[in-house]
Amino acid sequence: MDMDKTKILIAGGSSGMGLALARRCLDQGASVVIAGRGEAKLGKARHELGHRASLETAVVDISREHEVATLFERIGRLDHIVSTAADIEGAYRLLPEIELSAAQRVVESKFYGPLLLAKHGAPKLSAAGSLTFVSGIAAYRPAARGSVVAAVNAALEGLVRALAIELAPIRVNAVSPGWIDTPIWEFVAGEKKDETLAAMAKRLPAGRVGRPQDIADALAFLIGNSFTTGETLHVEGGQRLV
Repeated sequence: MDMDKTKILIAGGSSGMGLALARRCLDQGASVVIAGRGEAKLGKARHELGHRASLETAVVDISREHEVATLFERIGRLDHIVSTAADIEGAYRLLPEIELSAAQRVVESKFYGPLLLAKHGAPKLSAAGSLTFVSGIAAYRPAARGSVVAAVNAALEGLVRALAIELAPIRVNAVSPGWIDTPIWEFVAGEKKDETLAAMAKRLPAGRVGRPQDIADALAFLIGNSFTTGETLHVEGGQRLV
């Protein structure tokens, strides 16, 4: 994909998959806006990406409509919008232990956030533009302690299909990652992160867990392929097969 003169907003771009995508897009000549809730994390990301002139940062909570609306008023025209944002802290609990506040944070970050990005961002996109979101393997291979995340991922993919019809010809897609070695696992597995990921790697047909760059590759494909819309691209090392 030729990203020269392309402008891309990446919500959740200060770490993990979003940061990997931001680096890839910048390397290919795009102008990138990375958005997140934490100014310190955005500053660290700007440093990691080399303080490039083609990079902007924006402090915004994508689950707050007035903040999203203000963001799009400020940054103006865009070619593509991506969201990798997810707040899952406290969400992986057995049913009797689930706190509604933790479940609400997952819904706000992974469903309401993309919904608001689409509502306020679509008018800023050209007809050749796209929206791309990140769901996850839990929608297909749910496990104990993962009911909230499984439900929200499935709901997000339903939203993607509906928006692909409503916003056409703007394209709307999702990437569904499997187990990816990102900071989010510090919330899921804590001190057992490395042990947990190593055990999964042995089970997967691909022989390893994913890297943020794997998801960045998939996101870049969906951004660039003008004949793909309403789809969920699975990037999970064969996890649905085992």
